[in-house]
Formats: sequence, structure tokens, C-alpha cells
Amino acid sequence: MALAAMNAADADALTCDMAECYGVLDWHTLPLPLAAVLAAGLRETSRIRMKMSGARIDTRTMLLAAIADRLGLLFWQQTADARQGRNRPPSVLDLLLGLEGAPAGPVTGYATPQDYEAAKARILGGEHSGH
Repeated sequence: MALAAMNAADADALTCDMAECYGVLDWHTLPLPLAAVLAAGLRETSRIRMKMSGARIDTRTMLLAAIADRLGLLFWQQTADARQGRNRPPSVLDLLLGLEGAPAGPVTGYATPQDYEAAKARILGGEHSGH
């Protein structure tokens, strides 16, 4: 069943993985039970297993990106930019994962509600209502 699902999901990825991992260029010539065992034994970072699980990147890359993010934040926190709340480094992990929620640009803070309302009015092109 796993072999059939893998083949249906992406036959080319399965063929590439079988060739790379086992040196089998045409897995269709193998006895079906052997082909199924070999397919089930493919590593989690194989093309087909990542496709089947919906993973965009492998666990190792994810952990390295998280480490890079934390290290970048540690260095950034020691800068004048951090004290001003600007130029925060983008998240490598968010970029690799293609997260929609990743900040598109710098985050702006306001010292007073009046500053916020004035900026909002400028952005929206309206008058500052004073609410």
C-alpha cells in the first residue's frame, strides 16, 4: 500500500530515491514485496517521503535555521538598531518554510496613542479624527 501511494504521489521522485538510495534504476523490475520493503525503508529526507509528509525542508535544515535565527537575534539585541526597534533580522526558518505570517517589513512602534493615530491617518490618507 505504501509503495502504491508513493508511486501515485510522485512516480519520478520515487524512482530517483530508489536509484539514489539503492542503485535501482527501474524499481518496476523488482519483485513487488522487495520493492515495497525498499520503498518503506527510504529515509525521511528522501524526495518522496518529504512530499508524502508535506515537509518543505528536512529536520536538520529546520534545526540549523532555528539556530541561525536565535544567533542572529542575540547579536541584533546588542545593537543600537535593536534599542530603536528597527532592522530586526528576518527569520531564516520562516523564509525556508514560506510562512505567510513572516513579517513583510520592519515593525513600527509608537510612543503615544496620538503618534499611532497620526500615523494611521497618514497611512489611510484620512483626517486625524481625534478619537
